[in-house]
Amino acid sequence: MELTHLLYLHGFRSSPASAKARRMAAWAATRPGLAFACPQLPPSPLEAMALIGGLVAGWPATGAAVIGSSLGGFYATALAEQPAHRAWRVAVLNPAVDPARDLARHIGEQTAWHDPALKFDFTERHVAELAALAPPTRLTAPSRYYALIAKGDELLDWREMLARYAGCDGEVIEGSDHGLSDFEDHLAGLVRHLLA
Repeated sequence: MELTHLLYLHGFRSSPASAKARRMAAWAATRPGLAFACPQLPPSPLEAMALIGGLVAGWPATGAAVIGSSLGGFYATALAEQPAHRAWRVAVLNPAVDPARDLARHIGEQTAWHDPALKFDFTERHVAELAALAPPTRLTAPSRYYALIAKGDELLDWREMLARYAGCDGEVIEGSDHGLSDFEDHLAGLVRHLLA
């Protein structure tokens, strides 16, 4: 497949300054003609999905792909399961499976990971928005997905991720961590999937 458009969605409290986002931006820059986008997502899941939807509104039905890390993996799945994007390639990196449940305990003031001076309020309304955005439990076409899952993830349960993305292409890493600090070691498999 000729990849013409690539979207990267960061996780909770993260940003386009994350190591994985910057690595994918650098990779995209080596691909002539590839449009790459990595927006700063607002705390509100509803606003985040609206921003994403507006960004990709003119993107093609085929030839596009989305990568999502952690909460971004949840957003990427919700986006990819929309009828207009069901031919897109998808990669999820330690994806959040049930963020409404997991983030309910993080209600209150939060600091941005890459800029501690930047603070935002995460509210019960945001948790409800996450619950409302939950994509279908069964993926329409698991073969479109690539799941990179670390057993050493200290925040999310790798077994739950593996069950959610059963039947998908990908890799289960022994060890590593939530941020996938060894991301470079696993980039080749992800790229192979995006270009397949």
